[in-house]
Amino acid sequence: MTHKPLEPAQGKEDMAQSDKNLPDGAVAGRINTNAIELFAKRGAAILRNLPGPLIGLIVIMVAMTFLSPVFLTRQNLMNIFSQVADIGIMAIGEALVIFVGGIDLSVGAILSLSLMTTAWLYHDHEIAFPISLAAGLLTGAFAGLVNGILSTYARIQPFVATLATMSACSGLALYTTNGHPITGFPDWFDAVSGTRILGLFPSEAAISIGFFFLAAFWLNFRPGGRAVYAVGGNEEVARLSGIDVRKVKVVVYVISGLLAAVAGMIVGARLDSAAPTLGQPSLLNVIAVVVIGGASLAGGSGSMLNTFIGLFTIGVLNNAMALLDVSPNLQPVVIGVAIVLAVLTDRRALH
Repeated sequence: MTHKPLEPAQGKEDMAQSDKNLPDGAVAGRINTNAIELFAKRGAAILRNLPGPLIGLIVIMVAMTFLSPVFLTRQNLMNIFSQVADIGIMAIGEALVIFVGGIDLSVGAILSLSLMTTAWLYHDHEIAFPISLAAGLLTGAFAGLVNGILSTYARIQPFVATLATMSACSGLALYTTNGHPITGFPDWFDAVSGTRILGLFPSEAAISIGFFFLAAFWLNFRPGGRAVYAVGGNEEVARLSGIDVRKVKVVVYVISGLLAAVAGMIVGARLDSAAPTLGQPSLLNVIAVVVIGGASLAGGSGSMLNTFIGLFTIGVLNNAMALLDVSPNLQPVVIGVAIVLAVLTDRRALH
């Protein structure tokens, strides 16, 4: 004789009947156990869906909350946003280049050259500041164009092409003023850094976040932005789909150079001066932001949201080391370790 399986309704009735036969405490215990299991499953699902960089950022922030009473103050958090504004703008361009499967080692040098060009024209040649500013921005875009042409039409590896551009831009930044810094910009330009929106949020941070929104919109809702992921994922498939691969790459490098120039103007407004070596320390932080943000160096993946999380992570790390009085000589070591951990985490996620 075979027994028919219990129907769902019948099963529920039997379970309800068995619960009636149990003491009240046992029924309550079963309900609590089921609630805990459901809560644990939902919590695990939420954690799985959280970006890896965000989890790392949360861990660092929780640790710093206990290690320093100053960390979570409003003033300190606003300082973090302000301090990484220029790094964030450069990181947007670097991220776009990495998404397309390239690399740009020249962003720091372009920052220096663009800012020195503006200062040199304004002070040494007495050209109106708006024109000098435009010339500095065009200098950054032109350097990016050179990177794009060298890495596409000249078929030079992006690492080598941008390394050469980095060397050339650094030399030109030193040559324009024989290595001397230039100080003094118009008051309205200095206000770009000193102004606080609603008396609270730094204007330079707002500019940086605005660029993040623009880049995210372009990547997700415009054909040119979606082509970036297509080219980075598989150049041949993108080409067969009708995408002009060379054009996409050149445009991305031009954007990277232009954004590096914008970052240079942010730094110039903050310091009210220009120096030919200002951008040199930025390269490590810029690449760290993109890598910690989870972008694959092979191209084809990444997002502006994760890049922003990587930016804030670097900002929090630098701020934490300053609050904990870590030697400046050891701070690059910490950033290097963070990059390695981010890459290892990304590799484990892929497997």
